[in-house]
Amino acid sequence: MSSIVDALYELKYNPFEYSSYLASFYTAIDESENNLLFAPLVIPLCSHPDFRKKISGAVFGDKRRSSIWSIFEDRSKFYDLQERIDGFQTLTEQCIQYCLVNDWLLVDEEDLSIRKSECSDVAFIYQKSAEKLGRLFCGHSVVEVYAFLGVKPR
Repeated sequence: MSSIVDALYELKYNPFEYSSYLASFYTAIDESENNLLFAPLVIPLCSHPDFRKKISGAVFGDKRRSSIWSIFEDRSKFYDLQERIDGFQTLTEQCIQYCLVNDWLLVDEEDLSIRKSECSDVAFIYQKSAEKLGRLFCGHSVVEVYAFLGVKPR
């Protein structure tokens, strides 16, 4: 029975499906030092039904602008976020590798940062929630975001 559950889990959470989330996120976020450390947050936040809905509803305009405080106002929902981050760590690593192989993203080892590649021949499916999460994190440091969410990078 556990092999069936494991197979269904791998079918749902695979790097071919979730790599576009990381690519969309890093397309929207500013190039900043250490932004590689945001990667473990993308899949756990964007795959969670409640968080995905709130993130997708974020507004970025001249008259109104969402922030991490307005989107994640009920911080009691973060009770299992650290476990989700730890559980998706391997998937996140596989997704980064898949994005690098397809030339969707580039890594700057000196700054520990990821940025969008301009020379990709393969297009990815743009993920709205991941793009808006990137826009929410713009202007915030890695330390500030992790402290706000109440999780620790590993």
